[in-house]
Amino acid sequence: QVQLVESGGGLVQAGGSLRLSCAASGILVSNNVMRWYRQAPGKQRELVATMTEGGRTNYADSVKGRFTISRDNTENTVYLQMNSLKPEDTAVYYCKTYRNGDIWGQGTQVTVSS
Repeated sequence: QVQLVESGGGLVQAGGSLRLSCAASGILVSNNVMRWYRQAPGKQRELVATMTEGGRTNYADSVKGRFTISRDNTENTVYLQMNSLKPEDTAVYYCKTYRNGDIWGQGTQVTVSS
């Protein structure tokens, strides 16, 4: 059974940093496309960052230069390093992959105060 478990969210002041983790079981993060999404209150869920099996990355324009997606194959975990956080980054952040259908984690709340 594939499972994704996010952690690392919290409350941070604008300009601060957080690192989110997505621990995977049932799959290898190195063999799957891994994505981070976020959903702010009253808004649609949006794609934030992608890492392919080959290690290529892609980012939403709103986070380019501030967020970095990475993975640790030994820990079978994907990370999202978030720097220079802004209040508009406040959202629930989700990790997602695909195995016979979309697999989502439970999400972790990130709140950025101004």
